[in-house]
Amino acid sequence: MMLHLLCPLLCAPLAPPESVTAFVNVTVIPMDRERSVPNQTVIVRGDRIVEIGPAARVKIPAGGERVDGRGKFLIPGLAEMHAHIPGGQASDSVVERTLFLYVAGGITTVRGMLGHPRHLELRARAARGALISPTIYTSGPSLNGNSVPTPESAAKAATEQKAAGYDLLKIHPGVGREVFDTLAVTARRLKIPFAGHVPLEVGLPRALEARYSSIDHLDGYVEAMVAPDSPVPARQSEFFGVNLGEHLDESKLSSLVEATVRAGVWNVPTQVLMENLIGGATAAALARRLEMRYVPAATAAEWAETKNGMLEETGSTEQSARRVMALRRKLIKALHTAGAGLLLGSDAPQIYNVPGFSTHRELESLVAAGLTPYQALETGTRNVAVFFGTQAETGTVGKGKRADLVLLDADPLADIRNTARRSGVMLRGRWMPKAEIDAGLVAVARAVGN
Repeated sequence: MMLHLLCPLLCAPLAPPESVTAFVNVTVIPMDRERSVPNQTVIVRGDRIVEIGPAARVKIPAGGERVDGRGKFLIPGLAEMHAHIPGGQASDSVVERTLFLYVAGGITTVRGMLGHPRHLELRARAARGALISPTIYTSGPSLNGNSVPTPESAAKAATEQKAAGYDLLKIHPGVGREVFDTLAVTARRLKIPFAGHVPLEVGLPRALEARYSSIDHLDGYVEAMVAPDSPVPARQSEFFGVNLGEHLDESKLSSLVEATVRAGVWNVPTQVLMENLIGGATAAALARRLEMRYVPAATAAEWAETKNGMLEETGSTEQSARRVMALRRKLIKALHTAGAGLLLGSDAPQIYNVPGFSTHRELESLVAAGLTPYQALETGTRNVAVFFGTQAETGTVGKGKRADLVLLDADPLADIRNTARRSGVMLRGRWMPKAEIDAGLVAVARAVGN
């Protein structure tokens, strides 16, 4: 019913090749290193940054759109590296609303981690500017104990997904060791990366040896720290080891971190997902978050039921959950300190993780774990470009880079929460001021019945 209100945003073309936008008197946070450069003018032509320099010296081309940057801060667009895009039977309007929510939050790149054939066409449409969407990288459909029960089926699925054009393979729980080994060999031969969960039969040491491109959710680390004499073995892990907190040997942490660095494996912690589900906030408190207005009531009710039953479902105690949460924060800090790669991802849309909002909450979780605001921002900007090998195009603010930018009302290096104080978003050169984004958000809220 509300799709016609969203179409001016969702269906609008991106910036014409010769369109010009100038951010004037803005403080640029390039993200090439920890620094801020005040009083700059940034000129964008089409989808590229063509000039950056002191506002007193840079001339604004005639006819260009002028964006007043006084008191504001310009950063690269953020990436959500554990995103979900609706698939299956989801309507086009649901898909487009989800993609818009990401963009409205300053998320200009997403890595879809539960692929579907329709995502390949969405990826192409996003790339040519046919809809308002982040740049999309997408996994293929889930590789799990049901979809690939044998080595032969695993090799076939990996080969078919590579041929179809997916960017990566997504590993889910339930994959047996022999099946995984075949997947790893096949993926290496086909030169397609694989990422995601660490199945219990595989375990962290084998996952590192096989060179996952990324381990998501810090999966496998808690299980790898189970004490040898534990009455609850690692194979009985529930929900990333939340039930194992009272049976861990934390002295193993440093060696696991060192092994991660040696293997060159990245991690996408999705810490905010864990904070939502087993952290201290109640379901009622989470439901009062402002972003919940963009979630249908039925979905919100399902999330509350999951949250309220988590400890009982996993056979965990509050003490175990608290220890696992403390250990995860320690692990995030230790991985970063040791030089292991971290990538920003929240697992949205998931339990209380609303697209475009949860990524910023994940930044807060990383800072709470001990990273500085700059280090947290790296995980969603420069690190992502290194991970994808797109440093010439993305990840920093610089001449020649793709114009994926977020204009903020306050300094994110002073307080990471300022990344949520957006004055506007530029997506591949198309400027979307706050008023336009807010109008789209109102339409989304109405479309879901709020």
